[in-house]
Amino acid sequence: MERYIIKGGKPLVGEVVIGGAKNAALGILAAAVMNDGRCTIDNMPNVRDINVLLHAIEEIGATVDRKGPNEVVISGCGIDPEFLTVDNEYIRKIRAGYYLIGALLGRHKRAKVVLPGGCEIGARPIDQHIKGFRALGAKVVIEQGMIIAEAEELKGSHIYLDVVSVGATINIMIAASMARGNTIIENAAKEPHIVDVANFLNSMGANIKGAGTDVIRIRGVETFHDTEYSIIPDQIEAGTFMMAAAATHGDVIVRNIIPKHMEAISAKLNEIGAEVQESDDAIRVIASHRLKHTQIKTLPYPGFPTDMQPQMAVTLGLSTGTSMIVESIFENRFRYVEELRKMGSNFKILDGNTAIITGVEKYVGADIDAPDLRAGAALVIAGLAADGYTTINQIHFIQRGYERFEEKLRGLGGMIRKVETDEEVNRFIFSSSKKNAD
Repeated sequence: MERYIIKGGKPLVGEVVIGGAKNAALGILAAAVMNDGRCTIDNMPNVRDINVLLHAIEEIGATVDRKGPNEVVISGCGIDPEFLTVDNEYIRKIRAGYYLIGALLGRHKRAKVVLPGGCEIGARPIDQHIKGFRALGAKVVIEQGMIIAEAEELKGSHIYLDVVSVGATINIMIAASMARGNTIIENAAKEPHIVDVANFLNSMGANIKGAGTDVIRIRGVETFHDTEYSIIPDQIEAGTFMMAAAATHGDVIVRNIIPKHMEAISAKLNEIGAEVQESDDAIRVIASHRLKHTQIKTLPYPGFPTDMQPQMAVTLGLSTGTSMIVESIFENRFRYVEELRKMGSNFKILDGNTAIITGVEKYVGADIDAPDLRAGAALVIAGLAADGYTTINQIHFIQRGYERFEEKLRGLGGMIRKVETDEEVNRFIFSSSKKNAD
């Protein structure tokens, strides 16, 4: 079983280049199967969730031509409308497989997709997705763990989402792009990856306006044409490296990003005493001293992102004073706290959704488990900041969303290796001890 071994206590210093946004890529790749022409997509992150989705796309008959680790050409011309079932052991483990419902329903008027999986960070119901599909004229049922959606014809509709849902906004937008007539989605989510999926659809010939606001207007079209598209940089990967710089008292330039997407994260880092310098496509984070406490509540974009909550908590766990984090999006997002306590942190969880964090001067290395994707990345940060050696198990969660994570951290001076055996762990400890002695 693969795991990380980390020797902590060294500030991260240098430059790191951010890859494409996983959450945007998942919606874009699913939407590409609606096009019988060629969709050339680059800046695609080469991570586990993406590769699972591409495999599922191939299984339903679409052409997937990998031009390199970060570029793919997709065509939906080979899809058989009579065989539109998406189900295998891999797609069951990711959540974004449900975007294929919107894509297949929009293009072929029928879809059968296994219920979504993903990290166990809390309930993520799909009722708003179903509400939207039904409003467009589809019949939707759930049978034996499968979502089955069918329609004679999709017709534009006025849809008000009861809660702000990123997944439902994207899924309904995808399906409605090929519905007859006009669709309005109100109370839509506004995340950058929603804008990116809308821009991709428009590049194929869709007519979508208002993405990035709470009202999206869609005029359905009959066909799509060839396109070439580059996915936006990953906001959460960028934020993770920014927090790694802060927690290790480092100096890191994060490149290939859109600074506006990072405003909530940058503002909190400034507030706790880190120096944040912005340029056109980069942010530099400098933390030369111990940082301060603060209060945070996770909110939909443009608020502080729930996917950055664990990384921020790890940083605040090393700051002065007492901080508070209120998690308002997912109810199981503090499962990493038990692992962080093994490293000497001082966290109290109230009512399941509020963390009271009393800062400690240092973490100490420990043998810990990654409970999910973002918490796993946060525990890596903790290991890099800790005294001694940290072993992180269950790193398949981290590999779902971070490309070449350990390689990029080593490029900043982080002492981290991916290993499989105790012998490899011992070799890492011996070599790192020898370096320190030299």
